[in-house]
Formats: sequence, C-alpha cells, structure tokens
Amino acid sequence: MKTLGIDTSNYTTSASVCENGIIKENVRIGLEVSKGGVGLRQSDAVFAHIKNIPQLMKRLESDISDIDAVGVSSKPRDAEGSYMPCFLSGVSVATSVARALNVPLYEFSHQSGHIKAAMYSAGVNFDDTFYAYHLSGGTFELLEVTPCDGGYAVKIIGGSRDVTAGQLIDRIGVKLGLKFPCGAELEKLANTFEGKLPKPKISVKDTFCNMSGGENLCEKLINENAPPSMTAAYLTEFIRLTLEKMTDNLLLNAKSNNIIFSGGVSSNKTLSEFMKKKYGAHCAEPQFSQDNAAGIALLCMEKLNDR
Repeated sequence: MKTLGIDTSNYTTSASVCENGIIKENVRIGLEVSKGGVGLRQSDAVFAHIKNIPQLMKRLESDISDIDAVGVSSKPRDAEGSYMPCFLSGVSVATSVARALNVPLYEFSHQSGHIKAAMYSAGVNFDDTFYAYHLSGGTFELLEVTPCDGGYAVKIIGGSRDVTAGQLIDRIGVKLGLKFPCGAELEKLANTFEGKLPKPKISVKDTFCNMSGGENLCEKLINENAPPSMTAAYLTEFIRLTLEKMTDNLLLNAKSNNIIFSGGVSSNKTLSEFMKKKYGAHCAEPQFSQDNAAGIALLCMEKLNDR
C-alpha cells in the first residue's frame, strides 16, 4: 500500500510518500522570510504555500497515481480550537488529490506528525503511554502521549509559559546576523566556541519553564561585545539546562521512561545527544526533526491498515 502525506506549516511546504510503512520520499521547500525578519504573517504563509505546492509536487519522483490514501495536517495540535490558516493550503490540495484519485483523505495534527516522524526515525513504536518534547519555532511543550485510533491522545504536562526555544534561537540568531530560521546556522556558530561559558540562570518550576530570561541574558552578552560564537553557545547551554531540569522533574513521578525528542529544535545535535546520553531519549535525524510530511504519511498508512 502507498500513501501521500502533505504538511503546510508556518515555514515549510512538504510532501512525503510512504510505501508499506517505509518512507520513500520526503521533500520540503522552506518559506522565504525577508532579511532581518523573524517570522511570517499567516496571509503571507498561505500565499507562499500556494506558490510552493506545484514545485513540490513536481519534485516527487514517485508515481502517485496509484496511492491508496492521502493524509494531511489540518491543524497545529490535537486540541479543541487549534487552528492556523496556513494548514488550509495543504488541506485544499490534499482534498483535490484524494477526490481526483477517489481514495480516502485522513486529517491529522502537525504535532502528531512530528511525533510519528521522530518515532520512525528513531526506530521505535510504543503501545502504551510515553512522553514527548515538541520543540519548534512556535511550540515548546512536554506531552504525555497515549496511542489511539488515528494518532495520539495528547495531554500537555509541561513546557514554556512564555517564548519558545525556537523563537529564542531565531530572535538571537537574527541579532547575530544569521539567516532566519536560524537553528542550523546558530548550531554551527556555537560549535566554533572554545572557552568557558558563564553558567546561565534558568527558570523552571516542576515541568514548566520561562524562557524569556534567556533572551535578556543573550542580549546582555551581545551588548558587551561578546564573540557571536560565545552568545550562540551560551543560548544552547541555557536551553540544555532548562530541558535537563524539566526532565529530572518529570521522571520523579513518570508513568514511563520512554521519551521522544521531536520538532525542529530537536535537530540540534548538542541537545539531542545530551537527551540520548542522560535519559535514553529517542531522537530523530534532522530530516525527520524539522517540519516534514513523513509522519503524516505514516499515520495515514496506519489509518488505512486499521480500516
């Protein structure tokens, strides 16, 4: 059996083909952000997806005339009222493809797609409750996840009460002259730092945190003319220490030790290697951490198999 997955997040247009549980293709086109910008308005994101989708479909080398179902991310999260207009772009094309081929259309959340893609990349699958970090430009959440029909039942049990790690990386990265989104470039810059870092002061209570203080601390370094590599490494350490404290607190009363580390920020090797080494967390490779449609195609395959 073969499925097509489509995802239109706020910064990436993506499509993926899954055949018998194996991802055959996973193609992505990033949405352009003007130099010095730190985001996109939803109307601009929708328009960018409309321009990207024809190019994306042409990039697919797989024959999709014989697909058995189409999956699409139709909302950010599995929660009542979860909505972003950018996902309507994907729903529109997915509905058209499914109708033209007379195959089922299944809708999932962008968050569920991230979790599934991370599990696929890490080579794990859980039948019972597990925990997942979803760290991206717009999300910093610690989730209690229970597999269910058509995806996951998700409960937010931790995360940031203000800005996300992704927002922090992009805001500081732009101030350091990096191109938005700044994650990959900031990681490279941080890896060039040699020396001793001052220990960042973090703010964590139970499994919730406040991240905005990290922006102030990094801006102080920038204003003091610290080397850009030092600021980048300092920010990475701030995020790492925050995750460490949250995870330590989580495991005091956890139902399981299984942790998935997902979302674009989880592609940072410093963070993912730390989570794997200390907690045995299951982490995705970068191509399955960043926004992509692989998880949607895989969830679609599962839904098809369960019919």
